Amino acid sequence: MSLQEKFRGTGIAIVTPFNGDGSIDWDSFRKLINFWIHGGVEYLVVLGTTGESPTVHGEEKQKVFSFVNEVTSGQVPLVAGIGGNDTHEVLSAFKVFDLKGYEAILSVSPAYSKPNQEGIFQHYKTLNEQTPLPVILYNVPGRTGQNVTADTQVRIASECKNIFGTKEASGDFNQIMQIVKNKPKDFMVISGDDLITLPMIACGAEGVISVVANAYPKDFSEMVRLCLAGRYNEALPLHYKYTDIITSMFTEGSPGGVKAYMAELGLCGNAVRLPIWPVSEKHFDKIKGLMKST
Repeated sequence: MSLQEKFRGTGIAIVTPFNGDGSIDWDSFRKLINFWIHGGVEYLVVLGTTGESPTVHGEEKQKVFSFVNEVTSGQVPLVAGIGGNDTHEVLSAFKVFDLKGYEAILSVSPAYSKPNQEGIFQHYKTLNEQTPLPVILYNVPGRTGQNVTADTQVRIASECKNIFGTKEASGDFNQIMQIVKNKPKDFMVISGDDLITLPMIACGAEGVISVVANAYPKDFSEMVRLCLAGRYNEALPLHYKYTDIITSMFTEGSPGGVKAYMAELGLCGNAVRLPIWPVSEKHFDKIKGLMKST
């Protein structure tokens, strides 16, 4: 099966469940992995931003990578989140971590430093030359502070053959359409924004790396499959079923929002690591109300 076949559909940017003392809740983690797989998603992304990767370090990060591989046991493809704003530190992580069982790396564009477009291109060119696995670049200017333009993404897609896709979360449909229009045929455009996944697929995207599917994997992955099959009339009710829920998941920050839903569903605790903080009591009440009306 090609990479394009493996990663077409719904991936989940999975949460990392914690106990009240901040330690990883391995029992809940195991249950969650099985819940996601049984929900029908196509693949899992481990230690992306939703997994609170900035606060999971070193040996603990390796334990998470290895644990997810052990529990999934080849049932779905796995993607490792490895990125940063120091190119050489990312290269070091490529060498240090044992990525047995993983089939790709998701690498977010450098945050905070705000390199120019040539710097972003050279960053990915360097990763392309030394990566142990195929790479999905991740453009999320709302978090990184710098957009990876359509021209830069198409240049990366054309010149960096180990980078086979982009998780596009700019929310700019002009940019999205320019990427889809001008990219190489086998380069994947993947939605990085749950709320606009349906229209992105209509424009040529091939799936999503989702946050909402942490809590609702069955419905959301079915919505994506219907879209990919061109059955938009059937997909629309599922799309609109979750629009308010998705918005509420990000109102007070992610993954605080999605963990509130998961706690209310009994999937894991509502614990996060600083500087992430649980949603307010007022917002939690709103979440409970949305859940009752869904």
